[in-house]
Amino acid sequence: MKGRTIRRHFRESFKSLSRNGWMTFASISAVTVTLLLVGVFAILMMNLNHTATSVEEDVEVKVLITIIEDEQQAKAAEEKLIEQVKKIPGVAEARYSSKDEELNLLIEKLGDEFKLYEQSNPLRSAIYVKAADPQDILKISDQIKKLEHVHNVVDGKDTVENLFDFLETARNIGLVLILGLLFTVIFLISNTIRITIIARKDEIEIMKLVGATNSFVRIPFLLEGMWIGILGAIIPMVAVSVAYYNLYNALAPQLKGQLLQMLEVSPLIWQVNGLMIILGIFIGLWGSFMSVRKFLKA
Repeated sequence: MKGRTIRRHFRESFKSLSRNGWMTFASISAVTVTLLLVGVFAILMMNLNHTATSVEEDVEVKVLITIIEDEQQAKAAEEKLIEQVKKIPGVAEARYSSKDEELNLLIEKLGDEFKLYEQSNPLRSAIYVKAADPQDILKISDQIKKLEHVHNVVDGKDTVENLFDFLETARNIGLVLILGLLFTVIFLISNTIRITIIARKDEIEIMKLVGATNSFVRIPFLLEGMWIGILGAIIPMVAVSVAYYNLYNALAPQLKGQLLQMLEVSPLIWQVNGLMIILGIFIGLWGSFMSVRKFLKA
């Protein structure tokens, strides 16, 4: 394609933007609102996934070992149980904790008043088990319960199941909302391009009569849709970047050490901005393409 032709396509696309001022403004506004919501949802979902991954990685079951008075027999039973647990398919880690370590952990969590039990420790030794796939933790728990010398298995079944259900539901709802917004804005851009084509119907017919190819007629409209997408992405990119930067600086220090942790500004903002500009270009081009394809019968 010649340089003069390329310049002509760009010039026509800019002219078309100004020629349909109100519709162009409406489409850019729609893209802006949509991408702003997409950006917010993307940040929420990425932080949710980060938290979900952290929570899932921390999901474990606590295996309480039967008390055996004879120390040698108790040690042998514990070693055998640990080996059996490690051999269960899907187990990633099996960490032993003596009853003295359990008491120290209890004192650390609940206070020095529990030091009274150091003379006569009533707690049991335990094995903390993690799964390679957190979704398998309850299956592993059921297998451990069948082993010898297992007094009890604390797996928080209801809590774990509710957690996984909540995370899955949140991810699905976010995805559905984003897809719905994208389809809406594509429809608006398609209508904008359709009005432009109708307004220039006679001009387009003359161009085709003198030998203009479909691609020659189509490209300016595709460029127009692309500009709408890019212009509509600028404000959301700036707004989301500034808002998340300030929010991170305000909340991250307070959340330190908590279950909920915010992703760092970089590279998160670059990833979200990249997503928004790519989506802006895509929905602009796709909306234009669908409209041009229908009206030019190409």
